[in-house]
Parts: sequence; structure tokens; C-alpha cells
Amino acid sequence: MSETAEKSILICGVGGQGTVLAAKLIAQAALSKGMHVRSAETIGMAQRGGSVVSHVRLGSNAHSPLIPHGAADVLIAFEPCEAVRNIAYLKEGGVIAVSSKAVQPVTASLSGKSFNAESMTAFLRTHASRVMVLDTDALCAQLGSEKAANTLLLGAAVSSSMLGVTMDDLKTALRVLVKPDFVELNEKALALGAKAAN
Repeated sequence: MSETAEKSILICGVGGQGTVLAAKLIAQAALSKGMHVRSAETIGMAQRGGSVVSHVRLGSNAHSPLIPHGAADVLIAFEPCEAVRNIAYLKEGGVIAVSSKAVQPVTASLSGKSFNAESMTAFLRTHASRVMVLDTDALCAQLGSEKAANTLLLGAAVSSSMLGVTMDDLKTALRVLVKPDFVELNEKALALGAKAAN
């Protein structure tokens, strides 16, 4: 069995953004290398645009699927407010890959309150060794698909070399988990996300 350094990855967003698939891709990539994997989702009101958090832990010393506060190597956030909400999970020296697109929760819209992505990403930069902010709307337009944001952020995260798996590992996982018609699009999204992060 091939084991590398232990890694804990927290993926967060709102319902319908593809957080669960992103977690499955990382888990499958690690399993293909013979690594131990534990994962869990806290979905809640996902189908109504509520918060979704996926925990992925790689390595034989990860005895629980849930990441303790201050232990995540990587935080992948499909929405900046969700990144801020989950920042306590990130370890000192950890990295963040985050979309610049803010999704206002229904409760904020109803109350007339709002937040902006710039203030959220500014806060994140004070709490991580590296923050990769991707304009996922623009990059998805470049790819010709609005459904590729999750793979774009995975590409950014893997470029940090802190994910515990490689770009090739993720491509192998895509072929297992994604319908054949969408594999090429997602491979392009991984590469574009990695390029946008650098």
C-alpha cells in the first residue's frame, strides 16, 4: 500500500454547486493510489441552497472522517462566505482555493442585508498562507459550461501540491466517476483552474 503524508481537505459551498462530487473525486484519486480514505458530508438544507460541507481525510492515521478544527491542510470553497464560515477548520500554513462569486443566502435577501466577496477574500488572506481566488464565472464561460466550477477549484487546489493527490490522479478519478461525454471538459477545467491559480 502506498501512503504519503496525511492530508485533510474541507470542501464547502451551497447546495447544487458540486461539492459532493469534488469530494468523491479526491477520495477516488487517493483510493486509486492505495491510500486510506475517510470522508463525510454534512448536507443539511443543501437542496434549498443551504450550506454543504464535505470532509476528506487521506492517510492511515485519519481515524475519524470528520476534520477537527485547525487540522485542514486545504479549504476548497465554492463561495467566499462559506469559506469564512469554515475558516476555523484550516490549519496554520494551510491553503485556500475559493470562488470569487458570492451567493447571497435567502435569509440575507429577505432581510435586505448583503455581503461582498472582496471583504470575504480579504479576511481569508489574513488566515491562510496562500489564497487562490478564481473568477469561476469567467473561467466557466471560457470553457463553455457553467457546471465546471467544482473542477476548476480542484485544479487550483492540486496546483498547491498540498492536496495529497496529483493532477494525473484526479484525471484518473474523472474517468471513473464522470460520464464519458464530460471527461474532456473536466480535464480542461482542471488544467485551467491550475493555470488560473498561478
